[in-house]
Amino acid sequence: GGPEGEGAEGASASAGNGDEGFRIDLEDFERRLVVLPIPPGNYADLQAAPGKVIYRRLPRSGSGGGDSPLLFWDLAERAEKTVIGDVDDALLAAGGRHLLVRDGTRFDIISLAPGQSISTPLRTAEFTARVDPRAEWRQLVLDAWRLERDLFYDPQMHGVDWEAIRDQYLPLVDMAVTRLDVNFVIGEMIAEMNASHTYRGGGDVEQAPTRPVGLLGVDWSLEGGAYRVARIVRGAPWDSEVRSPLDQPGVDVEEGDYVLAVNGIPMDPGMDPYAAFVGLAGQVVALTVSGSPDGAGSREVLVETLGDETRLRHLEWIEGNRRMVEERSGGRVGYIYVPDTGVGGQTELVRQFGAQRSHEALLIDERFNDGGQIPDRFIELLNRPAISWWAGRTGPEIPFPVISHQGPKAMLMNGWSGSGGDAFPAFFRETGLGPLIGTRTWGGLIGYSSAPALIDGGLVTIPSFRMYETDGEWFAEGYGVDPDIVVPEDVTALAAGRDPQIERAVDELL
Repeated sequence: GGPEGEGAEGASASAGNGDEGFRIDLEDFERRLVVLPIPPGNYADLQAAPGKVIYRRLPRSGSGGGDSPLLFWDLAERAEKTVIGDVDDALLAAGGRHLLVRDGTRFDIISLAPGQSISTPLRTAEFTARVDPRAEWRQLVLDAWRLERDLFYDPQMHGVDWEAIRDQYLPLVDMAVTRLDVNFVIGEMIAEMNASHTYRGGGDVEQAPTRPVGLLGVDWSLEGGAYRVARIVRGAPWDSEVRSPLDQPGVDVEEGDYVLAVNGIPMDPGMDPYAAFVGLAGQVVALTVSGSPDGAGSREVLVETLGDETRLRHLEWIEGNRRMVEERSGGRVGYIYVPDTGVGGQTELVRQFGAQRSHEALLIDERFNDGGQIPDRFIELLNRPAISWWAGRTGPEIPFPVISHQGPKAMLMNGWSGSGGDAFPAFFRETGLGPLIGTRTWGGLIGYSSAPALIDGGLVTIPSFRMYETDGEWFAEGYGVDPDIVVPEDVTALAAGRDPQIERAVDELL
């Protein structure tokens, strides 16, 4: 910077560190940008110290691990230097000469100089703090109340007297016995705004020790006084993300076999079959398997159990729906399931769209879509018109954009579709992509972007924006999106292997 008074009026800011000769000239700020001569890559923890630019270099995306060294660029020597070879976090101290670093659960304070290491980790296990729980609980409720008051999208708080709400709920803290009670008070308080996305949770709650159960990805039956593998849950053949431990190459277990013992301990037919797997989640176990309940010709099979079957059974459901659509339409209609509008939903939409876009028509299933982000990219992918066609000597004509679909579409939705799962069908209708089929969605598009932490690590969400339509009307908060064709869920039909909503949608597309 130059002497005081140079540059445009008001184009400087004090550093606020007592150095009267320091100033930041904002005029032509972007023009004076200089790219550091360091390799391109993933970087984090960018910080500035006198004469140094500090950063942490992360492994390449998709590389599957590696070190994250903490480095600095020496502005005087024009060279990169390594402070420490691998850390997970780094924070510069106010004086600019030391750093707090973390490697896993180890912390240390090191000098901002090359060749450092975590030689004397901080004895965090000995750290203590005196807390008055009731005073802290009172602060938690007041902080949640203030956050909503200051950041809720409607300064009128939906017409609620927010001062009166504070006075109504704060006395309840004196009746709280546990931190979970405090979460209940906060939840009831912020619910007075009558808005979606008003959540609370976490904090300094007591957690009982757990012994996760090992799972095999099977349905059991009890026959002849022994547990039998009635069915092996098989996910989608196009997805290798998760498979039943009994559906792995080389595992000698078939549907209909009996599992008689786990790690040599007999399974008790008088107890739940999972009682034999308590504490064995994610572990290699030895199963004693036989083709008959009496154990004749038994054999020992080693498998690694699952800790969760949710994804496995979900993939099986998705693949079952796809086959149902294929069979009913004679292969003319493709099926895509979109579980949410976050990263997972974007991944599923893109990869399933790539495999299904060659069908004459597409059924987009967003039932049970639990939201995430605003699904504008979802609609852009589904709504790409052909701007040209290309023909060759052989093969079908190809539209451009190539990754597009030109046929009719329909969308399935239900009452468990919410937030981004409300916006997805709303946008689908707005762009005229096709009929909405099923039942009315959840109805929650007063959203939030982040959840600030309370003093004990708990959280409270503050809905800071609300959607309105292009005609100026608010989205029907608390009501949702109506289908064009109403088809209620039929649990009896579902239990019998039929899905009336899918059947109606396929018929509509045909």
